[in-house]
Amino acid sequence: MEKAPEDWIGHKESCADALDTSLASRIAAMLSQPFPQEGDALAPLWHWAFFQVPMPPASTGPDGHIAPGGFLPKSDGNTRMWAGGRVDFHRPLLVGQRAERQSRIKSVIEKTGRSGKLLFVTVEHQYHQNSELCLSEEQDIVYKAPAPPRLSLDKPVDEAQWSNSIEPSPLLLFRYSAVTFNGHRIHYDKPYTTEVEGYPDLVVHGPLIATLMMQAFLEANPSLTPVRLSYRGLRPLTVNKAFNVEGRISGEGKALLWAANEDGPAHEAEIEFKENR
Repeated sequence: MEKAPEDWIGHKESCADALDTSLASRIAAMLSQPFPQEGDALAPLWHWAFFQVPMPPASTGPDGHIAPGGFLPKSDGNTRMWAGGRVDFHRPLLVGQRAERQSRIKSVIEKTGRSGKLLFVTVEHQYHQNSELCLSEEQDIVYKAPAPPRLSLDKPVDEAQWSNSIEPSPLLLFRYSAVTFNGHRIHYDKPYTTEVEGYPDLVVHGPLIATLMMQAFLEANPSLTPVRLSYRGLRPLTVNKAFNVEGRISGEGKALLWAANEDGPAHEAEIEFKENR
């Protein structure tokens, strides 16, 4: 008998990783950052390139994702996307040292939206290294019926205190898919992306956008350390169409981040931070 969506709540998965220096260096090369050495702190959000459970092609679905029904719930006929999440930074993960991710399905909620039935899945992750909790995270995953994507958003963009311009090339998307072992075809297979999922071009990874927003914050504020990040996607960004990752300090210990282009905002986030000591 097939499980009901709510039966997946509490489902668990774990994955260990050595946080290999060579993979960390590939991430650094992709993002034009200094190469980390063994024992260095892993940059915030680079952990998304680690702790991947390798699966053979037979275990993937037609969209290139690992087929649901293992750790994640099934939702036949629907597309799946990472819509946002929250990360608490307790202490840095260290490059070249073994760490472990422990995950569980925290909630599964069915709703009905403009495009039909939606399934919202929240996954909780905890990352430990040397018997200490380094990161706590929740990821929001949405299953929805295939529908034309929203390509613009009529919403004002805040005045920025810092801004980095990003030119999302096919090479950047390919490299991010490679370092994260992400097989979702919308990031590299243009015929599939345009003909099956209805996007105008290859889609920039949501986690990559969050990583670039974080990088811009750190470059503009080297004396600040992130404590918590909350982020969400508003609409997709596509390849070869420049966008800016920007932000501003919004209050004591808080900053707003966003990614936007001429078609309006696309991703937004809030950071809680502390002063370096």
